[in-house]
Amino acid sequence: MRFTRRDFLKVSGASAAALSLGGCTEGLGFRAKTLGKKPNFLFVLVDDLGWVDLSCFGSTFHDTPNLDRLAKSGIKFVDAYAACPVCSPTRAAIMTGRHPVRVDITDWIKGRVRKNPKLITPQDRHELAHEEVTIAEVLKNNGYQTFFAGKWHLGDNGFCPEDQGFDINKGGHHRGSPPGGYYSPYKNPALENGPEGEYLPDRLTDETIKFLKNRDKNKPFLAYLAYYTVHTPIQSAPRHLEKYKKRLADMGQEDMANFVTEHDGKTKLWQDRPDYATMVQGMDDNIGRLMDAIDDMGINENTVVIFTSDNGGLATTRRPGPTSNAPLRSGKGWCYEGGIRVPLIIRAPGLTKAGTVSKEPVVSMDFFPTMLEMAGIGLKPKLHTDGCSLLPVIKKGKQLDREAICWHYPHYHGSTWTPGAAIRARDFKLIVFYEYDRIELYNLAEDIGEKNDLAKKMPQKARQMHEMLKAWQKKMGAKMPRPNPNYNATKK
Repeated sequence: MRFTRRDFLKVSGASAAALSLGGCTEGLGFRAKTLGKKPNFLFVLVDDLGWVDLSCFGSTFHDTPNLDRLAKSGIKFVDAYAACPVCSPTRAAIMTGRHPVRVDITDWIKGRVRKNPKLITPQDRHELAHEEVTIAEVLKNNGYQTFFAGKWHLGDNGFCPEDQGFDINKGGHHRGSPPGGYYSPYKNPALENGPEGEYLPDRLTDETIKFLKNRDKNKPFLAYLAYYTVHTPIQSAPRHLEKYKKRLADMGQEDMANFVTEHDGKTKLWQDRPDYATMVQGMDDNIGRLMDAIDDMGINENTVVIFTSDNGGLATTRRPGPTSNAPLRSGKGWCYEGGIRVPLIIRAPGLTKAGTVSKEPVVSMDFFPTMLEMAGIGLKPKLHTDGCSLLPVIKKGKQLDREAICWHYPHYHGSTWTPGAAIRARDFKLIVFYEYDRIELYNLAEDIGEKNDLAKKMPQKARQMHEMLKAWQKKMGAKMPRPNPNYNATKK
């Protein structure tokens, strides 16, 4: 039986700490008193930020001093995953603690229509249903102030942040990229224009800091800042442009072929875009401003900061994308590691040990139960069905009691991805390509770049993992692609 929003609102004041899901969400019995009082949450989500776009995750071209500092003060997850290789499904998973398949948002809204497809792909929802319960609603019903700024991309009028538990919305609407670009005028129905030439990441940070200054000091808060950057259009932050132009010139690689063929696309092999680099550092500048504001307000020691991305960096399209995720393979839109592995940093004073690095595989659905447990509200497994509290990992370095992580992306994407799915069970990962009727198997512990396909060398392992994936899809009621009876193979 579905546990609806109406059901939840009836019991929102009651603790569900006694509920658990197979050990995955049992947590540590943590209570907010560990931090002295209910903690504040600053959740920062960046759009299309790749796993190695930050210097603390391996970039040698981009400078991110503020995020490097944040990583050193908290825990860095190097095996963190987005719930989907594209944005809207991941955003829905973060909001609900439920897999994109459950919320029926499996593609970016409204997706891509392909002419003459070999496979007919499923129709999914174009908004986050009101029946879903968001992390903002749960926290709000437990005394939190809730604020949203930036990219929403989970529905149009009636399904915007203010309809899903947020008291304030600055910039969140149905579009996935900034309609007016990154400089005012923004052409954004949920954000007033600033002075001509105002930079959008600066403005969204200004709005967040303004909220922090004007909040009710007697209540904890959730400030959810979802930057539109570094999504296309790629528009530089001029304050850093000359530095990166010089860095590119010093590399001396302008005449080298910077791509490798990936199925029908091309994948960028190394980072060398000055304009993109300025967007990354422009975002990092604003992280520094946020951290300074929290310090200045004296709330640093009671504010949990979570920083991550909604999918991998855009590296593969018909021509090479603006960034590279190497050593990971491919990028946004793909179920190779470059499309789903993302940077994740969590700093929770009193909980996280400075400079910790975790290799535990975690995923977008885990944030919901983690924040509930940190807030002392208690876990609610009937809501965050697919999420695991990360407190056992953060506090004790434990492994999560989770058999596997699955991805279901049965759609075509502009990155040249064709419908498929994937599963990771500890070190092994299987990818299914439905259009090509092919499976691939990799040992990520030995082959993070997914270069050595083991499917033929380890047929039993491949078969076992494929059956696990199919069983999961059946249990979840996953919508599958089907052959197109009108497909014309001669027309491409």
